Amino acid sequence: MTASMPGAAGWETVVGLEVHCELSTATKLFCACPNAFGAEPNTNVCPVCLGLPGSLPVLNARAVELALRIGAALGSRVEPSIFHRKNYFYPDMPKDYQISQYDEPINVGGHVELADGSLIGIVRAHIEEDTGKTTHVGGGGRIHDADYSLVDYNRAGVPLVEIVSAPDIRSGEQARSYVSELRAILVATGASDGRMEEGSLRVDANISVRPAGAVEYGTRCEVKNLNSLRSLARAVDYESARQIAVIEAGGKIVQETRHWNEEEGRTSSLRSKEEAFDYRYFAEPDLVPLAPTPAEVAAVAAGLGPLPAARRHRLGDLVALVGGAAPVDQLATVVGLGLDDLVAAAIGHGADPRLALARAANEAANRPEEARDLDPAAFAELVKLEAAGELSATQSKAVLAAMLEGGGEPAQIAARLGFEALGDAELEAAIDAAIAAHPAEWARYRAGDAKVAQFLLGEVMRATRGRANGRAVAASLEARRT
Repeated sequence: MTASMPGAAGWETVVGLEVHCELSTATKLFCACPNAFGAEPNTNVCPVCLGLPGSLPVLNARAVELALRIGAALGSRVEPSIFHRKNYFYPDMPKDYQISQYDEPINVGGHVELADGSLIGIVRAHIEEDTGKTTHVGGGGRIHDADYSLVDYNRAGVPLVEIVSAPDIRSGEQARSYVSELRAILVATGASDGRMEEGSLRVDANISVRPAGAVEYGTRCEVKNLNSLRSLARAVDYESARQIAVIEAGGKIVQETRHWNEEEGRTSSLRSKEEAFDYRYFAEPDLVPLAPTPAEVAAVAAGLGPLPAARRHRLGDLVALVGGAAPVDQLATVVGLGLDDLVAAAIGHGADPRLALARAANEAANRPEEARDLDPAAFAELVKLEAAGELSATQSKAVLAAMLEGGGEPAQIAARLGFEALGDAELEAAIDAAIAAHPAEWARYRAGDAKVAQFLLGEVMRATRGRANGRAVAASLEARRT
């Protein structure tokens, strides 16, 4: 079931996301236990994070600083805030309550700019502590069929910031783009490592549908603990289509929490939310209000480096100065992998901007760690050789692969690999042979079928074993057609 199934036309999907990111502190939020992934179960615990009688929390100043960084990066207002006890019982909650921020969060408002330029609003980004982790043994890992359950409290008390988006997201793909951008921001600020596979970043999606053009929101369902971008996009699209199908069949959507099954590609009901759970919030009596001074907020904001959106704009402007508008997907890939400095420096060394961007996004991106260590001047020289026709695109990619493997000068690597530019006479002979071997295709091309050009180009490249310059072949074919 997908959102493009019959019946989806005329409907609008509305999504708001709650993103929980673990902060990159050395210790937990209210105690000195290590904040470390992968330790033996129940070894990073103490009376405070286990909620033993008489233990008192002490707020981690580093966690507050990282929360302020997040707020600054999102363009939020920093407000005086208060910690509350959120009372509910799960086995992974050793205190039977969670210390969180309720109606007075530290960061209010803001937005995230996606790679395509669209803005997703932020409602709040507040501090809270994480819970432990429950593992259900047997029965496929689900609680209803498990033989027994195990609880690891190492994660209990780890500092979190929960970032709540406005209901501005309209598709699974946009949800994916939003979380991808948010993760890049969190990593850029140093606030979190953003490792979804380790649980450092977890997403809950609130999904509803409404007739296109309607103002009122539909009844929403919450899909919990989505731990990959792929799962998020699929879950949003599936749940949207499911709700549309239910309504069009005459049914009603029940507000509930649902579980995403990655293998089956579907959601299933976990528990009803027809009535809001009474968490009995009250101010945490053992913690004072949190009120960073304007000077502290300004110092944190001043310490932020360039964020992904600003880096995309910078690189896009560099490319546009010479090569026209840069492809959005290439900019997003290069910035997301931290290769924008390489491309910018190569442009500074005289490389063709669009070609440098393309090689970074399409080839260097396959080995980003090695690419970040490339000599920008050498990378620029490679791009110049390709732009001048001294290396074909295929040859240039092979030389770049060798550079990523062990460095070196592109001209020397090209000579070692036996690459040399095809002479004009040899190139024209190869084109003549391709035309002679495929008269029907040549006739279609001359009649205006532009798609055949790629076929003929491929034949020339095959005959010359990749030595022909694609631009030169395309130009010659076009000249012969007229």
